[in-house]
Amino acid sequence: MKSNESYFDGVVQKMTKNRNVYGAILCVENGDGSISWSGAAGNLNREDRFFIASVTKLCITTMILMLRNEGELKLDDKITQYFPEGYLDGLHVLKGTDYTDQITITHLLSNTSGIPDYFSGKQDDGKKAADDLFGGKDEPWPLGRTLENVKKMTPNFRPGEKGKARYSDTNFQLLGRIIEKVAGKDLADVFKERIFDELDLSNTYAYRDVNDESPAQMYYKNKKLHLPNYIASVTAEGGVVSTASELMVFLKAFFNGRFFPKENLEELKKWNLIWFPGQFYFGIGLEKLWSPRFIAPFKPIREIIGCWGQSGAFGFHHPDTDLYFTGTVNQLSGFGHSAAFSAMISIIKSANSGKLYE
Repeated sequence: MKSNESYFDGVVQKMTKNRNVYGAILCVENGDGSISWSGAAGNLNREDRFFIASVTKLCITTMILMLRNEGELKLDDKITQYFPEGYLDGLHVLKGTDYTDQITITHLLSNTSGIPDYFSGKQDDGKKAADDLFGGKDEPWPLGRTLENVKKMTPNFRPGEKGKARYSDTNFQLLGRIIEKVAGKDLADVFKERIFDELDLSNTYAYRDVNDESPAQMYYKNKKLHLPNYIASVTAEGGVVSTASELMVFLKAFFNGRFFPKENLEELKKWNLIWFPGQFYFGIGLEKLWSPRFIAPFKPIREIIGCWGQSGAFGFHHPDTDLYFTGTVNQLSGFGHSAAFSAMISIIKSANSGKLYE
């Protein structure tokens, strides 16, 4: 059977009809290879490089599981053991009690640490880092600066408090530093040697050269946004560049046992509902889309698992149909995510009704 090219082309074209989406890239494959399609619309081409933003967090999850399986760390390790004495003091002080020494790697990976998000949290002056960045103020945010600001913020809850989760990029900056400590080298090099080279990905890399203008132009609403200094400083939380086809190679490797046993995936499915940014579930280094029953009342969508990126990038797997989705809408405002979500839902529903083949 041949996949329905005109159907897929219509889906990606529709993605650009969404508010402030100037271009879209979509790659769709299934497990047995009978479906393998990629295309683009608007001002993007299907093999363009783009910033995958928080889809990078799947690389962090991969490395943590690999290092755990190699005996280099444990998920219940206290994070203070990976930093110089006193470096993290005062990171998590709630109602007069410092809970910093109770935070584990799992708490970071599952966003259950309670540590505030430096990106969306209010600083001393009442501003958010996100506001400055979206306003075009391109500044680096290395871990030291992040922690200095976060220590002045009020934590969201006690580490591991039952039923509590709050999305925080700070968690993943800390995980990046832990990986560097264990591996003994820069995170960008770890990603390259342990993941990208292993998969022979020539267009996937941690963004470090601020003069590199090869990734596609991002937008915030109707404004072009160029943040090379910022992106080069936040490798762990979202500093990777890729293409839809190469991101697909990584996504399939993640879910099919290339880097860690497939059984490990079940460990990650301890879901907590996250309300911001957007509404979705977060497990241990893995997201699950919130897909209410009414969007498919006769055939529930169930699990769509993977990760979103602030840039509108996405990498998701739907186990029931064995479909994989990668791509981007290159829109930082959040308005474009619904276009990508609608595209995935449309394709899953069409798969259930047999419309993906000519």
